[in-house]
Amino acid sequence: MNKGTRAWHRIVASISAFLIMIALVGLVRAELVDFKSPAWTLLDAEVTEYLGRTALMGIAILQDVEFGNGIIEVDIAATTDRRQSYPGIIFRKQGQNYERFYVRPHRSALYSDVLQYTPTINGVAGWQLYSGDGCTEIATIPVGQWIHFKMEIEGSQARLFIDDAPEPALLIPDLKLGETKGAIGVFGPKDGTAYFSNFSYTIDDNLDFKPIPLKDSAFGVITDWELSYPVSGADYDLEKTPDELGLTDIKWSAIKSDASGLVDVCRYHVWNNINANLVWARTAIYSDQDQIREYAFGYSDGIVIFLNGKLLFSGISAYQGRDPSFLGIIGFNDGVYLPLKKGKNELLFAITESFGGWGFMCRDADTVFLKNGVEHVWEIEGQVRLPESAVYDAEKDALYVSNYYDGGGREFISKVTLDGKIEELKWVTGLYLPTGLAIYKDKLYAVERANLVEIDKESGQVVKKYPVPGPTFPNDITFDNEGNGYLSDSDANKIFIFRDGEIKVWLQTKDIIAPNGVLYDSGRLLVGCSGDGCLKAVDMATQEVTTIVSLGRGAFMDGITPDGQGNYIISDFNGRVFRVTPGGEKTLLINSNASGLYTADLVFISEKNLLVVPRLYSNKLGAYTITE
Repeated sequence: MNKGTRAWHRIVASISAFLIMIALVGLVRAELVDFKSPAWTLLDAEVTEYLGRTALMGIAILQDVEFGNGIIEVDIAATTDRRQSYPGIIFRKQGQNYERFYVRPHRSALYSDVLQYTPTINGVAGWQLYSGDGCTEIATIPVGQWIHFKMEIEGSQARLFIDDAPEPALLIPDLKLGETKGAIGVFGPKDGTAYFSNFSYTIDDNLDFKPIPLKDSAFGVITDWELSYPVSGADYDLEKTPDELGLTDIKWSAIKSDASGLVDVCRYHVWNNINANLVWARTAIYSDQDQIREYAFGYSDGIVIFLNGKLLFSGISAYQGRDPSFLGIIGFNDGVYLPLKKGKNELLFAITESFGGWGFMCRDADTVFLKNGVEHVWEIEGQVRLPESAVYDAEKDALYVSNYYDGGGREFISKVTLDGKIEELKWVTGLYLPTGLAIYKDKLYAVERANLVEIDKESGQVVKKYPVPGPTFPNDITFDNEGNGYLSDSDANKIFIFRDGEIKVWLQTKDIIAPNGVLYDSGRLLVGCSGDGCLKAVDMATQEVTTIVSLGRGAFMDGITPDGQGNYIISDFNGRVFRVTPGGEKTLLINSNASGLYTADLVFISEKNLLVVPRLYSNKLGAYTITE
């Protein structure tokens, strides 16, 4: 092939690539749809003018759009922050099922649910069932001006951007209706409290979303239920079981909860507040002995609980049902003690609904998950006072445990044997709300609210207190091989260095938010960051920050301890303990969330194969062996 031919081929290839690029750009072109367009189906809506623009108030649907993945953008203007108003976007609408996002301008900047995602299932927006991480978020919504909202959707994920912010204001990792397609539109009131303008959409199957992080399994939840058909709650005495009411012809349907334990009744039945607002749900609990066991539950909006035909509980959790600010958000917020008999027991719920989501959930509140090879060996209960941190003294073969609260200024450190006996409860006294502990040579160091305290290990006497400059919440301490201490301040987003008797700021960066647990490890500082639920590593020479593993938003990163095999054992204060490899692979070892047992600043003694876990608010100190 001669040079001219090769050059011609290159020109043709370049032109072809350019045309392909143009074609691809055309495929993802944004479609701007004026609200005066006949493409809109208006439902209790009005096209008008607001703030110099053509605007719409009310509900409008683009019925002929088959939207699966892509981008939806719209400007919203709220006219008041006093009246309740819920303007937003709906997408993937199929009949009475669709995904919905909206804002609550009247809760702007003050509450964590200003932004709300909820599925609408069989016509019911179940916002009381879908709240918290992945569904709601705080935001500031100024009134009397246009605010741009952009929602990107891919598969079962979505993210929302406000104005020109580079980071999402709301991340939705789990769209509850799955990967569907359907119509799109806007949803708001026709009362002058909110307007829409500049609506556009882009169908695009090539958005860049990271893989969804796997969630830990929920432990202790009841997943298998049988559900009745809905009836009118007004027709029945809810303090009686169906058998007592003579309802012998109920057709029960076997169902399963989602992974969290939630049963959204609207997934199975259509609700209305006149003649379909009551269902019964039942399940079997098997017990190996006669016992009383606590079960936690949540519901929306009313519940009556029976065990083996006996009435145990009745409650209301409706919107504003307990006080004017009560939202009725579902969760494992209530508990009941079940007198289980040996063998099979029937647990029966009567669930009524009035507004905001129809559902229930239940779990064994005494459940603690232990991975195979993890064994609970001893526990101290009731003597320690909010134990927060534990450290092992190899020279003394003893544990030191900080007791966080005993009256404010009367806190102390306990000396504990490795077989779970308190050798001296108030070994070090006169501390003020101590948290993290660390040992360097012959000294024990404890972090107070405003000081780093140096303690002589032989006598247990305080040697000196070093003030932390501008303290907000000093938390944990670790030492490198040269005797430099590194101290986290969780509320100031700072890491201090303690050197030559002085404490100075060593690191403050946007990558380290709400630092808690710290551990020096071979030329780098490991930091548990509660701001994003990540364990991070800081290079000691360059201060470059890298992420080792994420436990997810909401994780309260507390303790970090080496496992003696090159890995780390870390605690999420919410009851979880993980083993993490240097490469970021995590294994759940303990989950005590269901039983309300927290996991604070732990220590692993590799030569004894003993993990010691302070439980803080439970006034417990527990120990485990790990054989796998």
